[in-house]
Amino acid sequence: MAKVIVLGSGGFGLAVAMSLNSTGNDVTVWSAFKSEIDDIKRDGENKAKLPGVHIPDAIALTDDISDVKGKDLVVFGIPVNFVRDVAKQAAPYIEEDAVVVNTGKGLEKGSLKRMSEVISEEIGKPTTVLTGPSHAEEVARGIPTTIVAASSRHEDAQFVQEIMNSPTLRIYLNDDVVGCEIGGAFKNIIALCAGISDGMGLGDNTKAALMTRGIWEISTLGKAMGGKTETFAGLTGIGDLIVTCTSMHSRNRRAGILIGQGTDPAEAVKQIGTVEGYLCAEAAYELSRKLGVCMPITEQCYHVLFKGKSPHDALHELMCRPKRSETEAAFCDWQREHK
Repeated sequence: MAKVIVLGSGGFGLAVAMSLNSTGNDVTVWSAFKSEIDDIKRDGENKAKLPGVHIPDAIALTDDISDVKGKDLVVFGIPVNFVRDVAKQAAPYIEEDAVVVNTGKGLEKGSLKRMSEVISEEIGKPTTVLTGPSHAEEVARGIPTTIVAASSRHEDAQFVQEIMNSPTLRIYLNDDVVGCEIGGAFKNIIALCAGISDGMGLGDNTKAALMTRGIWEISTLGKAMGGKTETFAGLTGIGDLIVTCTSMHSRNRRAGILIGQGTDPAEAVKQIGTVEGYLCAEAAYELSRKLGVCMPITEQCYHVLFKGKSPHDALHELMCRPKRSETEAAFCDWQREHK
């Protein structure tokens, strides 16, 4: 039995906590918000994030970050824009031999760093990534799910696999941390686009095209960052893309539907809540230009979200780009201008 603390009492944090509790571990969940902890204690559930899912009494709840001390496993289940701050708070209490895991998907605004890089900078040790096609609503209800533990230290990922694997949650190992994180982060952008397509009343053909060309963009940028080609054909690539583009559990898809129906992007995000693909689209756009990688879907998504472009105009530009072979390296207009 391991002593575990999950930082973050949102949907996925609680789902991970419940999975760890089901395999016999001593689990604590921390939140920065005492009111959220008090509500869960009173109601026995997180009514906003996981309505109808009872949180086992065996899971301890706290708002004291010093409870990280003495834990064998520290899991970050924090929205990406708060990860660095929470890592700074937790760092003094993390045991030297503790395994640290991140579940958040995205890039840090400004630095464009992956979440494992952000956490490792603050705590001074490698961070394992837990990612893959895994809606919190289904993980928490014991619906069979497969995900990936990726780490530069095999023993850390193996430890996560050993204490989390169960009849309803199967953990695979991977040493491609970059590829796993990039797949998990950037599929949210394509899911937003899939939702926009749905909101516009377009069809299955359109969504299939977005998903297929989307994974091409994700893998092209991921490989430029050091990821492995085969990773993007796996659970953290095409697997995560499928589940996020097709499910109404997906906040990214739901926000996209609103945008496709005419809602202002910022208002759509406000209505849905945490929409990881919104900020990630800006980061991916900046990163693609920095690395010289053409990502036409991501580029059009960025202009719709942040520059006032209409989804109809964005779609027209995508469909009317210069003709090419499917496997040919793409060039964007800005690349041609600087060749």
